[in-house]
Amino acid sequence: MKTYIKLFALSSLLTLGACSEDFLENEPYTDKVTENFYKTPSDAFEGLVAVYDVLQREAYGTQLIVSEQASDNCFGGFGIADPTVDLQWDRFQYTTDKDMNSLTWTNSYLGIYRANILLENLDKVNWGANIALKTRYEAEARFLRAHFHFQAAKMFGDIIPLDHTVTTSEFELPRQAPEVTYALIANDLKFAADNLGPENYSQPGNANYGRITKWAAEAYLARTFLFYTGAYNKPDLAGVITKAEATTYINDVVSNSGHGLVADFANLWLAASLENFAGEDNTEMVWAVRFNGSGKGNWDLHEGNRFQVNIAPRGGAIGRYATGWGGATVNPNLVAAYDAGDTRKAASFIDYAGEGLNFDPQAREQRQYTGYSWKKYCPITNAAGVAVVEANGGNFQIDNYQDYAVIRFADVLLMAAELNLTSNAGLAQADFDRVRDRAFKNTTNRKVISLPVIMEERRLELALEGLRYFDLIRQGMPAMKAAIDNNTGDQFAVTFRTETQGWFALPQSQIVLSNGTITQNPGWN
Repeated sequence: MKTYIKLFALSSLLTLGACSEDFLENEPYTDKVTENFYKTPSDAFEGLVAVYDVLQREAYGTQLIVSEQASDNCFGGFGIADPTVDLQWDRFQYTTDKDMNSLTWTNSYLGIYRANILLENLDKVNWGANIALKTRYEAEARFLRAHFHFQAAKMFGDIIPLDHTVTTSEFELPRQAPEVTYALIANDLKFAADNLGPENYSQPGNANYGRITKWAAEAYLARTFLFYTGAYNKPDLAGVITKAEATTYINDVVSNSGHGLVADFANLWLAASLENFAGEDNTEMVWAVRFNGSGKGNWDLHEGNRFQVNIAPRGGAIGRYATGWGGATVNPNLVAAYDAGDTRKAASFIDYAGEGLNFDPQAREQRQYTGYSWKKYCPITNAAGVAVVEANGGNFQIDNYQDYAVIRFADVLLMAAELNLTSNAGLAQADFDRVRDRAFKNTTNRKVISLPVIMEERRLELALEGLRYFDLIRQGMPAMKAAIDNNTGDQFAVTFRTETQGWFALPQSQIVLSNGTITQNPGWN
């Protein structure tokens, strides 16, 4: 941690980003000197874009794919000659790469640092009479600071919460108890929820699509409330948000945000519905990280979704699906969990045999072949069988362009069902029914809800979206072990180690550099 903080705390340079007519669609373009930069609202806006810019780095294939591999949704996958680190994420091992989780740590603290830089300089800007704009920028920056803290905290447990840029005397700060970190997260999200306007940017062509809204902040408050209270067995969110308040926030999103469900689940995913794709800026997207293919093979830019190549079919394009590395092969137990008639099954997974695709795992050197891979986020080919990204002059590894849906309205409805379950069972059932009715395209497959029913529905609705592992953590270690343990042959053998409490191994480099201030999480020594 010391070296990481020093790198940014002592540097006088802050990489900022330009902004085109579509928010966050352009690459960072210059370096500015922080001490004399913040003068105008335009300067503050560039600083805000710099914070948002870190979100695109999260798509390198870090927490999204790692958490799916570690959950019961996926195995490690990739190629037979590839490094074994993906198998280790799947099997809860920690042998070959002691820094295997470093990207999540460093990306999170880069985002926190940039948010703090902006927040500490807002008072230097000449806002004139436009104080509302200052409040808006503060709300967006505080939301993002909360997001980056949560990304680290839900993966590593105890972390180092930072509400300011650190001084030289703070290079060896210790990790804090969860309630300290989550109080900061909760206060930041509450400020955002209470100070952003009622705008909804999820409409086709809206230039602000991708920016934080009141509705995203309220939904994120509910998400952090459910995780914290479940993982730590607490009655409220670090003494800041009560269950009644979290319920009020999520009900506000359901009733007043203007977000809704896309009529057909398949239309949310490009590879599942080429002709009827709803578009990324559709009504269901409460908050998404934006990407585009403008980099055209430039590895110095970070505009493309670098995650997508990881989960695409290994060894060449096949059918409508473009080529990739074959990572995180899908567990057949997940596919089998869907009832007959559930449209989410065919829309979420590539079923090679079922779709008549001749995938030869030996010829393609696919490790842990299961017959299934990701359809969500899979890049596609054109009519000639060429990857669309390559046909447009891009590099298939770094220039894929699909946005990453962080919060969908379906998730909002399921969180609302969970939070209302004991206080307003009728409302909870109605919210739950909307998700299941969409999945089956009828009302005859409804279930009477309970907490286990809701959690299973979350698994089916939100599969391969980076939420399952963290939903398991909040259900407790016995439930987590029962779900993850797998004994279907040596190459798929997984034993979840409850001594880890579900937290991932800290990057060893940070432990070394902390001079003993930071110690490794239990179970990973």
